[in-house]
Amino acid sequence: MIHEITGHEMKHLKSSSADLRDLFKDSITVKYLAEPLKAVPACEDAAKLRSWMEARDFDVLGIEENGTVCGYVERSHLIAGKCSDYQQIFHPSQLIAAATPLMELLPLLREKPRLFVLESNRINGIVTCGDLQKAPVRMLLFGLVTLLEMNLLRIVRIYFPQDSWQKFLKGDRILAAKHLWELGRSRNEAIDLIDYLQFCDKRDLILTSAEIVDRLGLKSKRYGERFLKSAEALRNKLAHAQDLINGSSWPEVIFLAQEIEALLQRCEEIEMAAPNEVESI
Repeated sequence: MIHEITGHEMKHLKSSSADLRDLFKDSITVKYLAEPLKAVPACEDAAKLRSWMEARDFDVLGIEENGTVCGYVERSHLIAGKCSDYQQIFHPSQLIAAATPLMELLPLLREKPRLFVLESNRINGIVTCGDLQKAPVRMLLFGLVTLLEMNLLRIVRIYFPQDSWQKFLKGDRILAAKHLWELGRSRNEAIDLIDYLQFCDKRDLILTSAEIVDRLGLKSKRYGERFLKSAEALRNKLAHAQDLINGSSWPEVIFLAQEIEALLQRCEEIEMAAPNEVESI
């Protein structure tokens, strides 16, 4: 039996990873994440500058000559002499344009501790992994995990039409959904019962089908469970304004974001093929 997508669902089909990319490409870029790059003259005393940087928890400072930032120094390298003795030049791989979309920034910071921001042919900013805790990145990540949850629901609708999903969930999970549905109905907000499933319910339904696991590229049920639990944990941290790398690391969070985006694209491919290819379970 093929599930026909309803008008209610059609309202949401514009939401895609491509839409999210376009939003952040046009509206939210590295410029809104970077910090100004503080700079000092090349003739500054290295030992004194190191103490000054330690007091302010600065790892890097720009070096300027004639009012232009022409290099940088790292606090850990400063010992004695002048700052010019420790000056490093900017390598092209360390530079990023202020207009770069955040989605393109993430994989770069997975490999580097910092990037220097170029705007109007001048290096005037710096962005580090610590800046990924800021609101623009949280908005991007929350958008990704929200889209993921929406797409998981669409996959459930396609493969489990006419409430057939209830056969695959434990009774307490169905009761939880019905409780929320009743609350919604009391406020004249009730829609379909399936709309009140939680992230964990959608995850468990997806993982009951080897075909879905395979088509989503989740490698195995065990891998899919770990991956989707990580996505849910990230969603919870974002929702409660928690430290994003508590119990994790920036490379892991960035990799997870990349994997979520890839999974979204595979979800969308299934949805596009649904009217012709997908049979219900």
